[in-house]
Amino acid sequence: MSYEQAGGSASSPRVNSCCPHYHEAVELVGRRWTGAILRVLMDGPLRFSEVGQSVPELSDRLLSERMKELEGRGIVQRTVIPGPPVRVQYSLSTMGRDLEPALSELHRWANEWLKPQAPDGEPTPGALSESPLSESPQPHVAAIPVSAGV
Repeated sequence: MSYEQAGGSASSPRVNSCCPHYHEAVELVGRRWTGAILRVLMDGPLRFSEVGQSVPELSDRLLSERMKELEGRGIVQRTVIPGPPVRVQYSLSTMGRDLEPALSELHRWANEWLKPQAPDGEPTPGALSESPLSESPQPHVAAIPVSAGV
């Protein structure tokens, strides 16, 4: 169906409305630290402290907020592992894992377009070309010891 058939005219400007589902998805995934949390969970289940160690600039309070929000939306699953000690593990749900292609594409785009540039347009010497969505560990990300506690 053409724009004119949908009620617009050739002389009036075309106005595209944003799909409300798309807008909601972008707002959800685009919240501060959410992308980094989802990225570290793509590698497999982690305990709360392990997520915090993987994203060191993220406060425990904000991590807790984001995890509750992602769990409430069905993107992250919280699993209680009976103890002693009782442990809690977080993983991506099927819905969360379905975000991986979109986040991987965002990573590719970021590496192509968001690299730091010097005034002459050349990449900044010593600048990291990897983002938090990369497959390789970042220099600023602490390693997660296997025996890390909750």
